Amino acid sequence: MNRPRMVIAGTHSGAGKTTVTLALMAALTRRGMKVQGFKVGPDYIDPSYHSAVTKVPSRNLDTWLMKGEIVREVFDRGSERADISIIEGVMGLYDGKDPLSNAGSTAHVSLLLEAPVVLVVDVASMARSAAAMVLGFQQMEPRLRLAGVIVNQVGSKGHYELVKAAIEQVCKVPVVGYFTRREAMQIPERHLGLIPALERQEMAPLIESLADAADESIDVDAIIGLANLHAAWEAPTPSLFVGEPRAKTVTLAVARDSAFNFYYPENLELLEWYGAKLVYFRPLEGEVVPADADGVYIGGGFPEEFAKRLAGQRHVLESVRCAAHQGMPIYAECGGFMFLTKTLTDAHGSLHEMAGIVPAAVCMQSELAAIGYREVTARTDNLLLLRGEAARGHEFHYSTAVFDGVGWPYAYDTKGWSVTLEGYAQGNVLAGYTHLHFASNPAMVERFIQACRDFRNCS
Repeated sequence: MNRPRMVIAGTHSGAGKTTVTLALMAALTRRGMKVQGFKVGPDYIDPSYHSAVTKVPSRNLDTWLMKGEIVREVFDRGSERADISIIEGVMGLYDGKDPLSNAGSTAHVSLLLEAPVVLVVDVASMARSAAAMVLGFQQMEPRLRLAGVIVNQVGSKGHYELVKAAIEQVCKVPVVGYFTRREAMQIPERHLGLIPALERQEMAPLIESLADAADESIDVDAIIGLANLHAAWEAPTPSLFVGEPRAKTVTLAVARDSAFNFYYPENLELLEWYGAKLVYFRPLEGEVVPADADGVYIGGGFPEEFAKRLAGQRHVLESVRCAAHQGMPIYAECGGFMFLTKTLTDAHGSLHEMAGIVPAAVCMQSELAAIGYREVTARTDNLLLLRGEAARGHEFHYSTAVFDGVGWPYAYDTKGWSVTLEGYAQGNVLAGYTHLHFASNPAMVERFIQACRDFRNCS
C-alpha cells in the first residue's frame, strides 16, 4: 500500500511553512492531482486555507488530542483517495508540549507516519550559517527523514545559490527551492474574519500567485519524487471507526455557514458512523432548525462577525429556543456557545440579542482572551460525559462571558495552564468555549446519539 506524503515543517513559527504549504498544494492541484491537506495541532484556520486550495476538507493530526494509533487512523482514512498528502507542521519542527522530548511536535507526527520532511528555513541575512542551522535540525532526531530543504526570504537568485551550496555540502540534503520576499505572496494575518473571504473566493488571486511562484522557484517534481520514494504505508488497525457504520436512527441538525464552520471532520464522521443522519442548516441565511431534527450541534466560528445579521434572524432564534424548550439535545462550542447566550457585544460596542438559552452576556475583547489545550472533566452528568469522565479539546477566543446570578451550572473542571471552571450544562443543553475532539473520548458520540434517540422516542 502506498500513500505518498510529505511534511512541511519550519525551523520556527513565521519561517514560511504556511506559504510553502499552500503554494505546493496550489501547484499540485493545478496539475490535476488530488491533494489531501493535514495540519499538525488543533488549529482551524490553516486547514481552512488548505481546503480553499484543495477543495477537500483538511484534517488535524494532533498527538495530544488523540492517541498515536488514532493519528495514524485519521491519516489513513483521510489520505485514502489522494494522490499526495501535504502535512503542514506547527511552530518549529521540534516544538511541542515538552521541551525534553518530541511529544506533541511536528517531529512526533512525522515519526508516527514515517513521513519525510521538507524543512523551511528563513535565510534572510544568512549564507553558510544556514547549513549549521539545518545540520542541527538534522542531528536532533536521527530517526527523522529530513528529505529536503526549501529556503525562504532569499535576497536574490545568487543568494539562493550560495545557501544551497552550503547546505548540500554540509548536510547532504537537497535544497529543492526557494521563495523571495514578494508582496503578492504574503499570506494575510490569520484571524477568524478571514474565513468569509475564503468562502467568497477572494483568495483566488493569491492562490494563483502561490501556484505560479511554486512552479517558478520550487522543484515540484522533486517534491513529488521524494513523497513517492517514502510512500510505503502499513494501514493501522482501526480503533476509532470500528466495524461497520451503524444504521441511521436519529437526525442531527448541524449549523454550518460563514458564522459556524469550525468542526473537526472526525467529529462529524463519527456521529454519522454511529448512527446519526446529519442535516445542515444555515442560521445566517434564515434557515431554522429542521423540523425532523432530534438534536442540534452548533460548532465554533465567529458569530461576532455577523452578530447583527444573526440577531435579525428572529425565526432562527425562536426555532433554537423552541428546540431547547422541548428538551431537544443541543451541543454548542465556542461560537455556538456565544450564539446560545442572551446578548453578544461586538468589537464596536454594539449589543445584539442572541438565542437566550444560556443566561450569560458575551463581550468581545481587543486581546486574545484564551488559547491552549484543555482537558475537561465533567462536574455532573451532561449530554456528552458522565460525572468524572474526561475529554480533550482546545480553546481559542477573543470574547468573555459574564453569567447571570449565582450557582452557575458549570459543565467542566478544565485543566490548561491552571484548573478553572468552564461551560454550561443544564438539562438537555451543553455549551462552552472548549472545542472538544470526540476522538479523545468516543463515548461522547454514542451518548449524544442516545440522547437524540431518547428525545425522538419521547416526542
